Amino acid sequence: MNSVDTKPMIPQAEYAKKLREFLPSEAFLPDSSKVWILLINLLILVSGWVIATDLNQWSVYFLWLYLPLALLMGNSVIVLLFSSHDLLHGSVIRNARTAHFLSLLGLTLLWMPPTLWKTLHNRVHHNKTNSIDDPDRNYLFQQPRTWEKWIQHCFAPSDEVSTIGLTLGMATAWGIYAFRNLVSVLLFNSSSVNFVPAAFQVNRKTRRTIAIELLIIGGIHLGILAYLQFQPLKLILAYFLPIGIGYAGIIFYVYTNHMFRQMTSVNDPLLNSVSLRVPKIFDLLHLNFSYHAEHHIFPGINSDYYPFVQDLIKTHYPDRTYILSAGEAWYLLLNTPRHYKDEMTLTDWSGERSISCPVLHPNSK
Repeated sequence: MNSVDTKPMIPQAEYAKKLREFLPSEAFLPDSSKVWILLINLLILVSGWVIATDLNQWSVYFLWLYLPLALLMGNSVIVLLFSSHDLLHGSVIRNARTAHFLSLLGLTLLWMPPTLWKTLHNRVHHNKTNSIDDPDRNYLFQQPRTWEKWIQHCFAPSDEVSTIGLTLGMATAWGIYAFRNLVSVLLFNSSSVNFVPAAFQVNRKTRRTIAIELLIIGGIHLGILAYLQFQPLKLILAYFLPIGIGYAGIIFYVYTNHMFRQMTSVNDPLLNSVSLRVPKIFDLLHLNFSYHAEHHIFPGINSDYYPFVQDLIKTHYPDRTYILSAGEAWYLLLNTPRHYKDEMTLTDWSGERSISCPVLHPNSK
């Protein structure tokens, strides 16, 4: 586990070129049925807010009955991100304007303008995955100890994080992630910004669009709060609790995607990413998001075909097939430091203790 993985890097495009011929043409056609997944989950959230308007009339002894609905609403927050993610990758519908509008609705509870997401995730993260220029990577030890680096140190899973910090972080880290990128782009828009792992810039038109979308998102949130009459009980059970549950589910996937993998100068998804084994119900609910290395090879295909892609990887790249259970991935996160000393080495906040990025055992079965 502590030895260095010395496999040569293979560019994402090379994987895609080799495996493309084995995939059916249907895998690359848009699957418009997934629009209904987004709409159904929006309806679940709206229904939860409608029911919550009467919470102040419930006996205190029966308020617990709302908790299963809050859990269901939290899952809807997760699904809205993943369905919007697929929309903006073009695998659901081809009409860009319709996809953009639907994703604005889907990303509202995530405080993520879709125009920012297309830049941050589609353009930058996917092309520079876990490299020095990836805004989603761990911070380098050498980077300044800014407010956001300190927050990630206190909240992200590592062998240094406290139980309280981790608990708070699971419910809030997504919001902090969105906030830091919004501040970076809207207030500075400079490559010299040092409170994000890697800063990126957008043009004036894109920046203006992001600002307008953020105002729309803020207006929708304000509307929800007003509908719940700004009453603490309703806000806690029907707004903050579902959002916190949703953020925790999302950030679990985000943390396990790349954070204990090595940095790569070449975008090699089988070295810088990891796929998870999760109960099938979660793959069904979350649009196969656990197949993350497969997604990085083919970001625009129908997510129903990711298991097929995984089988192809096992066949053609058996020595690079890394699939961990969710428990195994979480164990690695909690037993490694969370800062990069170099591409192959993780180190702690002080820089005094270092370990090699975990080398995973290939799983071709």
